[in-house]
Amino acid sequence: MEQKSNSSLKAIIIVLAILLVGSLTYMYKMSTENEEVEKSNEALMSDKEILLNDLNTAKASYDKAIAENSGLKSELEAERAKIEQLIAEVKKSKGDVASLRRFKDDYRRLKRDMDNLMAENKKLKGENASLTAERDSTRNALDQSRMYNDTLVSQNENLSRTVEKASKLTIVNLKTESFKERSSGKLIATDKASRVDKLKISFTIAANEVAKSGSRLYYVQIIDSKNNVLGDKKTETFGDYTLTYSFTTNVAYQNKTMEISEVLPGKDFAKGTYFVNIFDKDQLVANSSFSLR
Repeated sequence: MEQKSNSSLKAIIIVLAILLVGSLTYMYKMSTENEEVEKSNEALMSDKEILLNDLNTAKASYDKAIAENSGLKSELEAERAKIEQLIAEVKKSKGDVASLRRFKDDYRRLKRDMDNLMAENKKLKGENASLTAERDSTRNALDQSRMYNDTLVSQNENLSRTVEKASKLTIVNLKTESFKERSSGKLIATDKASRVDKLKISFTIAANEVAKSGSRLYYVQIIDSKNNVLGDKKTETFGDYTLTYSFTTNVAYQNKTMEISEVLPGKDFAKGTYFVNIFDKDQLVANSSFSLR
């Protein structure tokens, strides 16, 4: 009986020893796996930081190249934007293996594009430097010639301005007369606003042998005392300037003195002072005023 009890005790001790060894083995394995996971996580975080450093270095290279304002500025800015986008994605990621592998692939592709673009930018800078050196080497030789040409240009410009000024036509003796037309067609001079139904505008174009002969169009503008434009009230645009005019008169100029006379019919003329302006395109060449009572 005692021998049987000892055997059972030994069996229990052996089982407990086996369980203890198993437990210790499991705990060691779990500890080792945790350490490996921690090391793996640390490695992933380290890879993430290295990738971010590489991306920031690439961005800095683009910043420097863009600041040089080369001919590839728009292409450089577009590639920098891709780098910035990838930096933002890497920062938001949890650093898992799959994501980092994809990000590294993206970076390698962008790095190849960057290397090619930087090489092209360097080549372009070299070509520009050569062109600049070539330009500088010829500048001294051109200075004397340029000074001589500038003198000639200045003389020609002065001469052109003198000829242009001399060739302008001069309008003189601008005057306006007011009339009442009778049934017979006879015009009776009057300055009474209620009776006036005709305005006669006349002026003289002085002779000018320097001016070109040919057709000349003048715009006549008559403004009443209420600041209304009389007549056709048409508009013409000259660049940024818009002119509202009463009528036009077309003159066949032959370098001789010419007397021009036009009649503007109307009714219900207001009392007060009227202003008459004559324009050659957008240039005011003559003006006068008259009054109706």
